Amino acid sequence: MTLAELHDKWEFWVDRGGTFTDIVALQPDGKMLTHKLLSESPGYRDAAIQGIRDILKIPAGDSLPIEKIAAVKMGTTVATNALLERTGEPALLVTTRGFRDQLRIGYQTRPDLFALNVQLPEMLHCDVLEVDERLDAHGNVIKPLDCEGARLGLERYYREGIRSVAIVLMHGYRYTMHEDSLKTIAKAIGYSQISVSNRVSPLMKYVPRGDTTVVDAYLSPVIRKYVAEVAAQLGGTDTQTGQLKLMRSNGGLADARFFYGKDAILSGPAGGVVGMARVSEAAGFHEVIGFDMGGTSTDVSHYNGEFEKSYETEVAGVRLRAPMMMIHTVAAGGGSILHFDGARYRVGPDSAGANPGPACYRNGGPLTITDCNVMTGKLQPDMFPCVFGETGGQPIDASQVRIKFAELAETIRQQTGDDRSPEEVASGFLAVAVGNMSNAIKKISVQRGHDVTRYTLCCFGGAGGQHACMVADALGMSKILVHEFSGILSAYGMGLADTVVDRQQAIELMLTRQLVQELEGIADTLRNECDKLLARQISQTHMQKMDHRILLHVRYEGSDTSFPVLLASVEQIQIQFEKVHRMRFGFVSPDKNLIVESIQVEAINRARSAVVSPNREQSTAQTQTAKSIAERSCYMDGEWHQTPFFQREALSPGCRIQGPSVILDSTGTLVVEPGWRAAFDEYANLVIERHVPRKETVAIGTDVDPVMLEVFNNLFMSIAEQMGSVLENTAVSVNIKERLDFSCAIFDPDGHLVANAPHMPVHLGSMSESIKTVIRERSGHMQQGDAYILNAPYNGGTHLPDVTIIRPVFLEQGELLFFTASRGHHADIGGKSPGSAPADSTRIEEEGVVIDNEKLVENGQFMEQSIRSLLSSGSWPARNPDMNIADFKAQLAACEKGAQELLDMIDWYGARTVHAYMKHVQDNAEESVRRVLDVLNDGQFIYSMDDGHRISVKIAVDHSARRAVIDFTGTSDQHPGNFNAPTAVVRAVSSLLTSLSPRTR
Repeated sequence: MTLAELHDKWEFWVDRGGTFTDIVALQPDGKMLTHKLLSESPGYRDAAIQGIRDILKIPAGDSLPIEKIAAVKMGTTVATNALLERTGEPALLVTTRGFRDQLRIGYQTRPDLFALNVQLPEMLHCDVLEVDERLDAHGNVIKPLDCEGARLGLERYYREGIRSVAIVLMHGYRYTMHEDSLKTIAKAIGYSQISVSNRVSPLMKYVPRGDTTVVDAYLSPVIRKYVAEVAAQLGGTDTQTGQLKLMRSNGGLADARFFYGKDAILSGPAGGVVGMARVSEAAGFHEVIGFDMGGTSTDVSHYNGEFEKSYETEVAGVRLRAPMMMIHTVAAGGGSILHFDGARYRVGPDSAGANPGPACYRNGGPLTITDCNVMTGKLQPDMFPCVFGETGGQPIDASQVRIKFAELAETIRQQTGDDRSPEEVASGFLAVAVGNMSNAIKKISVQRGHDVTRYTLCCFGGAGGQHACMVADALGMSKILVHEFSGILSAYGMGLADTVVDRQQAIELMLTRQLVQELEGIADTLRNECDKLLARQISQTHMQKMDHRILLHVRYEGSDTSFPVLLASVEQIQIQFEKVHRMRFGFVSPDKNLIVESIQVEAINRARSAVVSPNREQSTAQTQTAKSIAERSCYMDGEWHQTPFFQREALSPGCRIQGPSVILDSTGTLVVEPGWRAAFDEYANLVIERHVPRKETVAIGTDVDPVMLEVFNNLFMSIAEQMGSVLENTAVSVNIKERLDFSCAIFDPDGHLVANAPHMPVHLGSMSESIKTVIRERSGHMQQGDAYILNAPYNGGTHLPDVTIIRPVFLEQGELLFFTASRGHHADIGGKSPGSAPADSTRIEEEGVVIDNEKLVENGQFMEQSIRSLLSSGSWPARNPDMNIADFKAQLAACEKGAQELLDMIDWYGARTVHAYMKHVQDNAEESVRRVLDVLNDGQFIYSMDDGHRISVKIAVDHSARRAVIDFTGTSDQHPGNFNAPTAVVRAVSSLLTSLSPRTR
């Protein structure tokens, strides 16, 4: 029995998005209604309340019939928009003296490594109050809290109008007395929002703990104001326990009175993931990829029986340490703008938005992905809502789209000689967009060790159905699920979500049997706290089945990457941890101790099961022929097809529809591509399957194609990014793992750069010299399963802490195809002072251990003893060879990941094609740099150093030859100290020109 049936009342499930608000209304009889309206309009105060009024047919000015409403469950972008637009409540940060700038410093990472003018995100806190206090890591008082000084400071800011405060002290996550004392002082003064780190984020790491606490102080007042406005129209929140609930970023609902800023960032998208998971399981699919494509972006997610969550996330330049649904967003939506740069097709990341919108919207907008679907006939003017033009009642303008694509096709022909037709141009842009979206899905599936080919693609969002078959093909997936409410699945998911409360406590102790016993006691305490909080949110009448989950966040000693596992015996905890570690990184380290970082307890009040077919009676499927409403010409799979169009509402269980075809419903358009077949099951789901086997290889030739040039450019880039992800996650040192001082790249057989992730420019500009050293000195002796290591500045390296690992990639026949390489800045590689860069060094040996093209792996065997001996050699050996070797293994794992992905690409496209496009990508990058030279002028600069030495550089640009000469004549001879740049670094000056060209970044 549903709650609505139990109370003879309505429920409303709402997704308040940035542009539209979607509402699903559950009637007392169990039937459902849907409604969509603009989120912002001068005609009403709040879209959610107005939508409820519309559904209940309540005239303006009349009060809502509160007695008829059992619950309103809502996801909202209010907090997200406030964070993105920096319109939250001014918040004061109170912290330990000496740490006022720590959140600004952060991890010393740059938001855009290739930007010459770095624009750091604006800090959320408006000012900082430093207080005299200090506890050590064991809770001992180093400096007592100066309560009087803190009170005077807080009173001063209160008089200036500040009402929100974030309290973050060193070691306050575990030893709370000073933070709690400050909270008491602030409360007595009158601060209305007091966020304390030991409650908001009670975990180790000052930076994410501090950021999370500041976010909570910054956004909670905004959330509280919005909730109060909505709740006031629902009779308030104090007397109606559980009537108004909001979706938290972790996928659980919370009573409006217990909904805080830190929980609200992914409120809307989390509802989509819940909806995707629930309807998929109800339909019998338990391994699912969520594909939510809207007008501006695409959200992708992974589900295989439980929700995947991230416990440390960065949003809008702010580091958050709070459980959030793991959702990856890529800037590819229906409104993504099409670009042709003279050589290749690009899609986005800029969007036409709602105004002016795509070209077909009649507002003078640019060509977009939506226009591609109009050009190819998949979107028809007479089968699309007539809401465009000055009157808001005209259909989409297909003729204008055809004119603009004809003009673009002519431009492409003139610049490249490629004479493809307008529909082929549109199809090419679709292929690029599909590649972008499939690469996004790889980040949350393949990159995390999941075999995506076994999964079902759950498609939702307004634009998802137009591209689902093509995305599935790009990933090797063979099944797609489209629910009846796919266009508003985020709103539907609000009604299917559990009510969840959780509590965490830092542990930071080695896993032992004794610790497990202690953890069971801690879990009981946290469970009681959760139960009491849940009881305050849900009345006994509404209480359904209650469950508890006790999670330990466990990591290897010396590592920084933890994974959640269930509390169990020591042996079972280790088994769980090793399973997920092996899946993610491909290896385990049984000799390392396990550290329990923290314990987390969740209390869950289970929601109803998904209503598989909300508005249809379940009936037995019977094979029958569907009747089309029209036939139109559509361009699919490289040719025009006479394509039937169907109305989804007219389909009956058992209907089968062969591709090519198009299925229309009230919330979207679903394209069934050739080789695919849609079936309407007994639950009113559309299940689309590939019934003609996908080609095992694709023959596209070796001549440059503007579409495939961009596809390969993105593929190579994606591989380099995957390498970087593996390195970041498997490294041990703070330098590599947190400061991200590393780079990964792919090189051709001659050692020239093919593609790099957006890592360190000086690494990427100089790394080629390291590969060329290996080629020069190892040619004829390299074999499959070998890898090399070097840092020698006189032989391809930069400075000694930058250690490069190089792995040649061979075909089975022994042909050398590529090199994958990773370079990491090691915190120490020896030398006369820690850090391997002594200021007074005059000989290279004083800076550390020189590694000059040594073999790191031979025939698949890691040469640990010889490398360890090398690190321990010389007058000033490495101080922590264990950490060096651990990071070497992480760099090697990154190179191995790149090799695997390159070989998979060759299996699909063929070695000759991949090699040809490798060269095409390089040629395109060269042309992009030459375009930069076209607009540069000659210049000269001299820099004099304090000791009389100088650096002189002159750049002479030959515009006719499109070349530049960089001349260092006049620079002083070699410096007796350590101010000298090796050849590889000098050559890295080319990376400056690369950074000036957005086409090569």
